Amino acid sequence: MKTDIILSGVGGQGILSIAAIIADAARKQGLNIKQAEVHGMSQRGGDVQSNLRISSNPIFSDLIEKGHADVIISMEPMEALRYAGNLSKEGWIISSSAPFINILNYPDVDKVLEELRRRRNVILLDIEALAKDNDVPRSSNVILLGAAAASLGINCEVLKGSLADFFSAKGEAVVTANMKAFEIGKQLAN
Repeated sequence: MKTDIILSGVGGQGILSIAAIIADAARKQGLNIKQAEVHGMSQRGGDVQSNLRISSNPIFSDLIEKGHADVIISMEPMEALRYAGNLSKEGWIISSSAPFINILNYPDVDKVLEELRRRRNVILLDIEALAKDNDVPRSSNVILLGAAAASLGINCEVLKGSLADFFSAKGEAVVTANMKAFEIGKQLAN
């Protein structure tokens, strides 16, 4: 078993929380992991990207070779497109369709989405609207995690256990909201 994942977004969107949940679930399942992160400045909306490699065999590098990523999980469509060249031919892009426009020269959103849709395996969801409409406004990143769950190679129940553990210190209401968000994403990806 091997899954190479690129997670991307803008600082403050919760992409590193998703990475932590996936990594914890992989460890609980007895898998090896390596992770490399590039943090932008969340106060300035800098880009955040993480390579997360999961395998049943030893992993010697924390970076994913270009053209070998199995999954790109992105909180932002332009960031998904930025890393699309790293995706394998059979790989999946699971991304928010709603842009986070934080720069003056942000490309035409319709063109970004059109380019993403040209890819073979793509799931685009307006996770911000879904979170708001389902009364889980702070859990859009977990909706995206739920949408990506089937592509990760990790048992879904183990993943949900790691999700609950991650948010447990914030109380039962936060855990419940995030479980709901996860199920929303999971159902929409099927």
